Amino acid sequence: MALTFNHQTNEISNDGVITVGDVAIGGDNSPVWYGSRGLFGGGTTGSIVDTIDYITIDTTGNATDFGDLSRTCAGLAACSNSSRGVFGGGMSGGAEIIQDVIEYVTIASTGNATDFGDLSVGRKFLASCSNGTRGLFAGGMDSSNFDVIDYITIASTGNATDFGNLTSIRRFLAACADSTRGVFGAGYNTAYENTIEYVTISTTGNATDFGNLTTSRAYVSSLSDTTRGVFAGGSSPTSNVIDYITIQTTGNATDFGDLTTARYGLAACSNGSRGVFGGGYTSGRVDVIDYITIQTTGNATDFGDLTASRNLLAACSGT
Repeated sequence: MALTFNHQTNEISNDGVITVGDVAIGGDNSPVWYGSRGLFGGGTTGSIVDTIDYITIDTTGNATDFGDLSRTCAGLAACSNSSRGVFGGGMSGGAEIIQDVIEYVTIASTGNATDFGDLSVGRKFLASCSNGTRGLFAGGMDSSNFDVIDYITIASTGNATDFGNLTSIRRFLAACADSTRGVFGAGYNTAYENTIEYVTISTTGNATDFGNLTTSRAYVSSLSDTTRGVFAGGSSPTSNVIDYITIQTTGNATDFGDLTTARYGLAACSNGSRGVFGGGYTSGRVDVIDYITIQTTGNATDFGDLTASRNLLAACSGT
């Protein structure tokens, strides 16, 4: 683990990153995309909401209100550069209007989201990941499914730019990343998929086949540390499966363990060592948050509860 230096107090702590000013740096001198505070934004309780909750990932306990998105939104996606959390896409309101909106929050504070720009194509049920500098948004749908990947520079604002395409069009997929590679898994087009594919985040171009998940499913969540990606939950049928990959190695996923509650439409984030999964739908919407230690294997453990039961939400984390 690396050290964190607080430039205001001159204190050093060991939580996996070095923080200088507002920039979090990993042990390989790369920006990081995670931190000790996890955010869960948007979703539906039966009605689409604008809620943002937060937790301290290093501890356990119930979520606390953070602020609001600029719109009610479900089926959105989120990523971060450890200090800024970005939410993009989704559907809004009772008419489920497709959104191209990108907005952001400062993770260390609380408050409402601010406009960032627009996606290249408005869509819902997409996935997002980040290498700590660049955020990617991939897949999704409006009246049809997309294979679109677009990208933003998280520390700036502005509209997303075309990156390339997934290997297949699909929605309800999940994404995770390390400092160089973004990975997309699962989803649905005409059938449930076990596809995993990857891109090199600092370049542009189309995705390449990586391998397969242990089961075909959609509405999945994903998180990562600096080496391992984890995919959890989903539907086909409702699943408690957690499986993992080594992001820099291609091949099929391996069984990790099980969630505390089988569910789909959940969201996930990490602090670089612990992964948390929040919300989802089983026989009804749930407020469950559970956690794993990413570098081990085994079943998830109860963490606490969201402020309300909801699914089709998005999560990211930072410092």
